[in-house]
Amino acid sequence: MPQKIVVGYDDSASAKSALEFAASLAKAQGGELVVAHVLEWSPYSFLTPEELEERHKRRQEELKRAETALLKPAVEGLRGSGITVSTALKYGHIAETLCTIAKEAGASQIIVGRTGHSALSSRLFGSVAGSLAQASPVPVTIVP
Repeated sequence: MPQKIVVGYDDSASAKSALEFAASLAKAQGGELVVAHVLEWSPYSFLTPEELEERHKRRQEELKRAETALLKPAVEGLRGSGITVSTALKYGHIAETLCTIAKEAGASQIIVGRTGHSALSSRLFGSVAGSLAQASPVPVTIVP
């Protein structure tokens, strides 16, 4: 059974490095990739029903843009590599959602890029990589 690798992807330089690393690993192991993008959102809001409906419409538009602008080019870049590639696009807390995607896909590993936030901002707001390292059900590789 081929190994599945979930790659957190946001089109940043570090995400591109993570995708390249994951692709080389998948190719060497005969594995599959799940290129995942998570749109972060806050579940806390005090909106009217009309505002909630507008928010839902905006989310659908953001999902379409993310599919077109981020995931589709990433998958096209892997065309011809011989690697089986699928995508996952969801809203939520980034680290928690990547863990959910890994569980749903039956992945054996999650690979993400390091964003390079300052130590202060990481202490204040946490980091995706740090949260994944603590909560992931599978090994996590952080690519610089």
